[in-house]
Amino acid sequence: MTAFREIRASRLADEIGTLHKQADLAFALCYPSPYHVGMSSLGFQSIYRALHALPGCTAERAFLPDDVAEMHRPSEDLCTYESGRPVSDFRVVAFSLASELELAGLVTCLDLAGIPALAAERAAHARTFPLVVVGGPLTFSNPVPVGPFADIIVMGEAEELLPALMHGLREQPDRESMLSELAGRPGFYVPSLHGETPPAVAIADDDCLPAYSQIVTPHTELAGMFLIEAERGCSRGCAYCVMRRSANSGMRPVAPARLLSLVPAEAQRVGLVGAAVTDHPALAEILRALVDAGREVGVSSLRADRLDDELVGLLARGGYRTLTTAADGASQRLRDQVDRHTRVEDLLRAARLCSDHGMALLKLYVLIGLPGETAADIDELALLALELAALAPKLSLTVSPFVSKRNTPLDGQPLEDIASLEDKLAFLRRKLRGHARLTGDAPKWASVEHRLAQGGFAEGLATAQAARAGGRFAAWKRALGG
Repeated sequence: MTAFREIRASRLADEIGTLHKQADLAFALCYPSPYHVGMSSLGFQSIYRALHALPGCTAERAFLPDDVAEMHRPSEDLCTYESGRPVSDFRVVAFSLASELELAGLVTCLDLAGIPALAAERAAHARTFPLVVVGGPLTFSNPVPVGPFADIIVMGEAEELLPALMHGLREQPDRESMLSELAGRPGFYVPSLHGETPPAVAIADDDCLPAYSQIVTPHTELAGMFLIEAERGCSRGCAYCVMRRSANSGMRPVAPARLLSLVPAEAQRVGLVGAAVTDHPALAEILRALVDAGREVGVSSLRADRLDDELVGLLARGGYRTLTTAADGASQRLRDQVDRHTRVEDLLRAARLCSDHGMALLKLYVLIGLPGETAADIDELALLALELAALAPKLSLTVSPFVSKRNTPLDGQPLEDIASLEDKLAFLRRKLRGHARLTGDAPKWASVEHRLAQGGFAEGLATAQAARAGGRFAAWKRALGG
């Protein structure tokens, strides 16, 4: 445990805002990716604070180790950061999942903790093993592959579901009764009772907004940045996007005065988080207040059609050196087809603004492999990228294969053949060599994501097999049957 103790001590010493509390009901709050990823998750941090705020409840954090192989030694256990207690000692182990591929990390964390990964195996020894609860952004799409491992899945926005979970844990005489009681409540998915048909997601009241960081640390993807929701949900209708599912409440902006009141005086870097931050009607007002106070700023989602000289100027004053936005579809035809109404002129304007305000890089996210895509669409993308590269200081394209998600209009669409996707990427690299940098997800991993995004219990069980076989693509291919 020496390596973990040293890493844990170093990271804790650099944290601001760590919570410590003694209580009879203790959660091990786990993130199935390494510390630097988990501590960048606003939802994970918000649930950590919310659990501490409940009477008689506390939470300690654990993460997928940086070096999983080292932790597989027989003498090593998965332990929490706050106290160093083994995760298996806690009454409840709760996971936050942001994406399909993190399910492998969940299985690995349970294995490292010495907790049977399968809920059915734990049920036979309910007094011995913790209750496993899962929540997070993945529940907005398809949590069914998580079903074999979770006793309870908290669907959607969890803020107002936590008291009901606490009541069930305290008041029901045994685990079976508790699961039965919670299965009848909105927002709780109990796979052993619901099967492969999850209930609807929960939507929290606006009074619960915004989520914001509890702990600030330099050891994250967004080093030392205080994160806060500027808005929640999205009123746009992009056909491939899971977040459009929350359009039943539309975009819920946070009032500038409330948002600014929650930013700590000592916070020198502030990140505004949300699915559609640039749609916030008072974004310029919020940014101006932060920048005028001498703070650096970040914004999680820049829509090209919302960028103007004032907004980009404020971002530049707030320390922005990379302007990041998305085209998504490879051509205007495809963007219109999927209701992503970004225009070519919007992207060209973004490139000019990037240059005008002294930024170093324009970063553009693009989807390839949308239904009906042709070689002509990829040609159009290459020509657009060359035009953008001539206007921006530097250009980087993050190109990802389209993966259809549950609960979207494109649900069920097949993944394009891996070889075809790789040919398109090779074509773009040739066309843009010397003009733009290309990065993005490998098509082979998109094929795994697609199987999980569209899958059920069987794909979840295959995840465990692949994770335990080393997690390489060949292991996933075998586990998923090719």
